Amino acid sequence: MKSDDTSLLEGKGHEIIELLQGLDVPRTEAICIACLVCGEELTSQNIEQASGLRQPEVSIAMRPLRERKWIEERNEKKNSDKGRPVKYYKLVVPFEQIVETFENNILKRNKEIAEALEQLKELSANS
Repeated sequence: MKSDDTSLLEGKGHEIIELLQGLDVPRTEAICIACLVCGEELTSQNIEQASGLRQPEVSIAMRPLRERKWIEERNEKKNSDKGRPVKYYKLVVPFEQIVETFENNILKRNKEIAEALEQLKELSANS
C-alpha cells in the first residue's frame, strides 16, 4: 500500500472507474473495484481516503463484490480491545475475470434486446 492513499487511483484507476461506469456499474462499486485493482490488500480507510467515499458507502459497495466472490474480507482487531476491528479487502480473482463477467452479462443483455426488437418487427409487420 502506498503511503499516500490519495495517489492510489491516479492514472489507470480513474480510467477503470470511467469505463466501468460506462458499463452501468454503480459508481461506488466501480470506485472500489478500481482501488482494489490498483492496490494490494486495502483497509476500508485506505479506500475512503483514496476515493472520497464514506465508510458506509464502501461497505455497501463491497457487498455485491463479496457475493460474487471477487473479494476476500477479513477483520483485524486493533491493538486495544476498544473500537471496531479494521476491515481489510483484497481481490481474489484476476481483474480480467471481472471484465469477462461484465462482458458476458452485456452480450447476453444485447442478445435479449435484439430478440425483443425482432419480435416487435414481426408484430408490426402483421398489424
